Amino acid sequence: MVDLPIETIFEILTRVPAKVVGRSRSVCKEWYALLSTRDFIRVHCSRSLVSSNQRVLLIDDLTCSVHPIIFQSYDYGPRSIVTLPFDHQNNDVSILSHLNGLLCVCLNHTNELLLWNPTTTAFKRLSTPDSLGIYINNLDAVGLYADDADDYKVLHIKRRCGVYESYVYSRELNFWRNIPFLTKQEYLSPNFYWSPGTFCGGTLYFTLCECWVGGTNVVICFDINSEQFKEISFPPVPSTGFVQGVLVNVKNELHMFATTGWFEITIDLWTLKEDYWIKVLSCPPIPPISLSLWGDITHYVTNGNWFVMTKLGKLFTIEMDTKPFEILYPVTWFRGYKGAVFVETVVSPSI
Repeated sequence: MVDLPIETIFEILTRVPAKVVGRSRSVCKEWYALLSTRDFIRVHCSRSLVSSNQRVLLIDDLTCSVHPIIFQSYDYGPRSIVTLPFDHQNNDVSILSHLNGLLCVCLNHTNELLLWNPTTTAFKRLSTPDSLGIYINNLDAVGLYADDADDYKVLHIKRRCGVYESYVYSRELNFWRNIPFLTKQEYLSPNFYWSPGTFCGGTLYFTLCECWVGGTNVVICFDINSEQFKEISFPPVPSTGFVQGVLVNVKNELHMFATTGWFEITIDLWTLKEDYWIKVLSCPPIPPISLSLWGDITHYVTNGNWFVMTKLGKLFTIEMDTKPFEILYPVTWFRGYKGAVFVETVVSPSI
């Protein structure tokens, strides 16, 4: 194989799993150089974004484990124990955002932000001596995105002492910079809760929900090219119970699973079309779930049916008659951010 043209080697190795790429870098100096180029990593990443490369990462007080997804039974496969490569205390790691195999995480005992690739184990600390890259749970919001130059960036929205500030970290420059952030004064209240950012079509989207029945709910959009913020409306869901909107990028179209209710939860799926929400489908009310299990639900999978998943595996099935997505999409998060669905890639958290 070493006698093949370099173009052929490139084409072959951009189609193999990320862990094979890691082992292949030790074959020879030429392969190491080739497999470390930006073009190779970009093409390999684009070809890795398929269901067979998806994994579920689960963190509890004792272990951090990665599970393959068995799409025939819609359940988790055997786990592999992962050793966290950074200092931590009892796995006190919160997962805030994910993109192309990278996770943006927070170490809860220090509030530091990190970029981490659990497949390669590489990580990068984002905190600075002047307190940039410090995340406060329930006050801040984080979104991970990539610009047209393939520079991975982190948007950090900080709420401190009655003031909002926003900063962008560049992986390429290894630097934080402040950008203007304008929003309504009422959103400074700690009663408003930010979702993690969801990257879709050149924009980062966040839900901002008031934490009581009948409260205000909006969507905040960040255009990654102009670096401007704007607000759009929330889908017109009933406000008779608690409302939660969970955003997900489905084939580069933004969708929202909007949950409403109290003892029974109703879920509607909406899609965004030119700043307006269109209802795609509704599911029957989910029967009451114990708080311990509800706090562990991490995603549904749609393939004619929806499967409500927890750390314990499949909880129950919601039968639906809808177009299959044929891939697993995370549509809600652990309370405590103790899980993530990610794709195995060789994207590096640093340059």
